[in-house]
Amino acid sequence: MSVTTVPIRPIKKGSLTKLWIGVVLVILIGVALAWTGTQNAVETGATDEQYLAANADNDDVVTTASGLQIQTIKPGEGPNPVATDVARVKYTGTLRDGTEFDTSVGRGQPEDAAVFPVGGVVPGFSEALQLMQKGGEYRIWIPSEIGYGEASPGPDIPANSLLIFDVTLVEFISQEQMQAIQQQLQQQQGMLPPGR
Repeated sequence: MSVTTVPIRPIKKGSLTKLWIGVVLVILIGVALAWTGTQNAVETGATDEQYLAANADNDDVVTTASGLQIQTIKPGEGPNPVATDVARVKYTGTLRDGTEFDTSVGRGQPEDAAVFPVGGVVPGFSEALQLMQKGGEYRIWIPSEIGYGEASPGPDIPANSLLIFDVTLVEFISQEQMQAIQQQLQQQQGMLPPGR
């Protein structure tokens, strides 16, 4: 019996390098697809606790002791408001699925901003406002425990909902300043001649 040998052609220069580059690319694409699939699963199918735990891993998200999460989009300047201050904010509130349930935009207010006492909103929103600065833009995630909890404020917000807000703190003033402005307006109205 004789063995016929077939000559093996030599590998061209650079072919082995191209092969390894291809293997590395396939691995990177696989990792990217796995990460994207995991993120999608966390965003759509995970519990609120799992969603917040994954969100907390983002470098620019800060989680407070209460569970509130806040991300600074654009830093503001100056001091932070306190619970007794009155704030003027521009905001849009959504649920995890992207459903918008409230916004200050389009209500005819100057700069599309709403005015309310810092301490007169749900605890999570109040806490977040006290971490903000004038002119800053933020995204906040309010767990249901410091949001509306088991009480649904209306058909747009189911009970135990995680609330997500994009907020711009336009400005804030102290409660005393607000009362002084109100008194001044009342005095001016009292000075108007009848019929106006």
